[in-house]
Amino acid sequence: MRSIDLTSCTWRKSNYSNGDGGACVEVSDDFPAHIPVRDSKCPEGGALIFGEAAWAAFTASV
Repeated sequence: MRSIDLTSCTWRKSNYSNGDGGACVEVSDDFPAHIPVRDSKCPEGGALIFGEAAWAAFTASV
């Protein structure tokens, strides 16, 4: 997979996330076939990139 530049993407948290800085992940919808996911407490720590089928399977099961 080619490198994806995440420096200017828009991140969002789940609607179920609370504001106390707990264990949350952020996801970006800026890339049609790839879903970047990062730790909201450590946004500079990098992101995991999932294919859309793998992400859809994950979100359907949780």
